[in-house]
Amino acid sequence: MTVLLLNGVGSAGKSSIAKALQAIASEVFLHVQMDSFLEMLPDPCPGGFSFETIERDGHPEVVITSGPAGKRAMRGMRLSVAALAAAGNHLIVDDVNTGEEWREYAALLSGQTVHRVGVLCPLDVLEARERARGDRLIGLARWQFDRVHAGRDYDLTVDTARASPAACAETIRAHFNL
Repeated sequence: MTVLLLNGVGSAGKSSIAKALQAIASEVFLHVQMDSFLEMLPDPCPGGFSFETIERDGHPEVVITSGPAGKRAMRGMRLSVAALAAAGNHLIVDDVNTGEEWREYAALLSGQTVHRVGVLCPLDVLEARERARGDRLIGLARWQFDRVHAGRDYDLTVDTARASPAACAETIRAHFNL
């Protein structure tokens, strides 16, 4: 099965690209969203995730710390992705990888066709989207920005500040012959 791993900062446009790609792909792709797994956690969640706003270079930055329950939920997501692919599903995985998740996905999906797509966007655009959405902590994009793409090798990158979600989806579809 084909697994597309869309990795990018929150508000980069991963979900919009995934929806657009589902509409044009020649096969049925399930959209697996990190946000869906986060929403499974109670609010508040002891041992989930903590968010601390600090100031860096005169801007707010939200530092995320993962507790045991948060780490289990995100590991469960990666295991679920592997199980869905093993069951014969094509997947578009919408995730924010900031650490060892990348290697774990590689190990779990070793028998699948995996395409890693970096969803890029300049920080100023991300921060403007973060403010406009109203459902994001201001400063989250700034904290994720330097972490999400560091040390990642992609098969393809798209820039959502330069192309619409539909255009990014078409680029992905054409590049991987989906």
